Amino acid sequence: MVPLLLVLLLALILFGAGFALKALWWIAVIVLVLWLLGFVVRSADGTGRKGRWYRW
Repeated sequence: MVPLLLVLLLALILFGAGFALKALWWIAVIVLVLWLLGFVVRSADGTGRKGRWYRW
């Protein structure tokens, strides 16, 4: 009974870790796309020079 519970607990932990890593990959891809879009849509300032699209 104990080995079966350990195997089920291990499967649950690995499934949870896999789901979390997949979610983190999607978040990383979304952030990368937004970062790249920032270079495309950044506005020019009064002197015609391209400005930074972020505030920090």
